[in-house]
Amino acid sequence: MTTILDSGDTAWMLISTALVILMTIPGLALFYSGLIRKQNVLNTMFLSFITFAIVSVLWFVFGYDLVFNSDIMGIIGTIKNPFFNGVLESGSLATLAPTIPTGLFALFQMTFAAITVALISGAIVERMKFSAWLAFVPVWLLLVYVPVAHWMWGGGFLAQLGALDFAGGIVVHLTSGIAALALVLLLGVRKDMRLLPHNLGYSVIGAGLLWFGWFGFNAGSALSAGNLAVSAMIVTNISAAMGMLAWVLMDKLNTGKPTLLGALSGAIAGLASITPAAGYVNIPAAIIIGFVASIVSYYAVSKIKPWLGYDDALDVFGIHGVCGILGSLAVGIFALPAINSALTQGGLITGNLNLIGVQLLAVIVVMVYAFGMTLIIGKVLDKTLGLRVEAEDEVQGLDVNLHEESGYRLS
Repeated sequence: MTTILDSGDTAWMLISTALVILMTIPGLALFYSGLIRKQNVLNTMFLSFITFAIVSVLWFVFGYDLVFNSDIMGIIGTIKNPFFNGVLESGSLATLAPTIPTGLFALFQMTFAAITVALISGAIVERMKFSAWLAFVPVWLLLVYVPVAHWMWGGGFLAQLGALDFAGGIVVHLTSGIAALALVLLLGVRKDMRLLPHNLGYSVIGAGLLWFGWFGFNAGSALSAGNLAVSAMIVTNISAAMGMLAWVLMDKLNTGKPTLLGALSGAIAGLASITPAAGYVNIPAAIIIGFVASIVSYYAVSKIKPWLGYDDALDVFGIHGVCGILGSLAVGIFALPAINSALTQGGLITGNLNLIGVQLLAVIVVMVYAFGMTLIIGKVLDKTLGLRVEAEDEVQGLDVNLHEESGYRLS
């Protein structure tokens, strides 16, 4: 194994890290804020920005160590270098990416932690107290994201069982989607549950930045500039495109009119579903994954959510949670050693029945843990700080009432 710093790999990972930062600020902030009432546009943007700031600090205080340092009984890592003490000074190379500096690997991983927590905010917009969100972010990072990331990526028990997650189908999309569902069940429905995009143009720009940044998210997870990164980038783009086409088709078949918002939703579904599989599957598999995930998400959002009556405002569970599940299971079907030489065996299409069982187990374990722990965190915060804003503040809008600001001139 090469253990010499490679300037090409380092340059690629610097670019990938910047791309993933772009996904959260301003990509996700714009995408979410365009989809809600104009009275909440700044609050919605603020949730993404403040999350990025909190996670940026805490990741280097304790997060990185607990995820990637030596394993304790398959559950969590050890804190050996709090505040990243001495790591930058040493100039060491990353254990899991031995051609790039440890600091760069840690920064890249920090961007994943940040966007995972920020994704949850789309479910609770227009009704959660900002103070409660400020408390939720560090606690959820410590008690949910950090353990799950260690289980999958830091040598924890799920990794030891052979579970695979190339770029975050389980660690990012499943955990955020399930946590979003738990929070909205605690918060209850908004006074007005209608989806009323006040500026779809914001969401178009945000979705474009997400699609663009996702190349750093998935192809960057190869951790080097080579064939695997190229393959991951190609299948990522194809799955996104297929997801968009599938959602537009479903809009046309079900309502007679394709919508731009539907097209954007389909693209995000395709991107989320290919994330765990991007480094393991070929183009035909990517087409299937994007198509199927988009259709399942379409029905989760348009049929199942109204039937069950929960208020996942911007469909974090319906898209990210559902696609995290589907994409992770797809790894167990379509994984090919020919795509990724690190695989000792492929998925179901290569005759291996074991991998899909392991993937299913990982999905179930993380779903149960993330849902239960998020409920506990939410209930504690509700009893102490209170989760929900006052009814009058919700009706009037959170920008003025929580921040004394307005995104637009008040008439």
